[in-house]
Amino acid sequence: MVQPKVTIQYPEVVNDISPRHRGRLQLLYDEHGALKCETCFQCAPGLPDRVHRHGRRRHRRPASTSTGARPSSTPSGARSRPSRRSGRPVPDRSFDPFAAVDTAALDRILDEEGYDPARMLTILERTQDAYGHLPVAALKHISFGTGAWYSEIYGTASSYDHFRLDPPSGHVFAVCRCPACQFRGAGRTLAALEAALSTTLGQSSPEGAVRLEATDCHGAGGDRAFVVLDGERVADPSARAVAATATALRAAHAHAGQA
Repeated sequence: MVQPKVTIQYPEVVNDISPRHRGRLQLLYDEHGALKCETCFQCAPGLPDRVHRHGRRRHRRPASTSTGARPSSTPSGARSRPSRRSGRPVPDRSFDPFAAVDTAALDRILDEEGYDPARMLTILERTQDAYGHLPVAALKHISFGTGAWYSEIYGTASSYDHFRLDPPSGHVFAVCRCPACQFRGAGRTLAALEAALSTTLGQSSPEGAVRLEATDCHGAGGDRAFVVLDGERVADPSARAVAATATALRAAHAHAGQA
């Protein structure tokens, strides 16, 4: 706290990005494969000063010569294309459209919650219960229904450990990290699971058999840590018991794969 602040000379020096970084950039393309972005600079005011730059100046050609005439070798339309400003070729298919989902269940959730953006956490939790995770299409639909910005919804979803942005694969172990459960040994249980699964919170074991996530007991933990396996509360949440179960699940997956 008493040490002077160090200025990071970006972009020459780049800090390590957190594995739960909340940024999400989407470049949309029209039916001809051209970027829909027209470099209107409307996204720049939402970022810190001098963080976002449009284009690469060294790749731009002068708009006019010393005599005021346009260079004949460059079509006028090429200078206004966003691909020229960003230095990226068109067409570019690096953006994959998100998969559509049936929004009937989501519409019912939004209606019951009154389309209220103040109840976003409840809406996201119920959406995950309905779909098993938070699909991009569902987040877009929530944004349209509640009027909340998609970036804010995505930021909220990626800030909480118990939300999943990808479909769960295999078995799922979830450990509550509230203070009450931590006091009852949830920290030791989580450490044992990370060691048994060779992974960290929010990730899957190397072979994909078991995923480790966080959950919230909402005060229903009782006198023992709240640990869930595939939606069912674990009877014995001790570190030794859950580690043995995780090891058995990984072994069963390995035998099934060899078969």
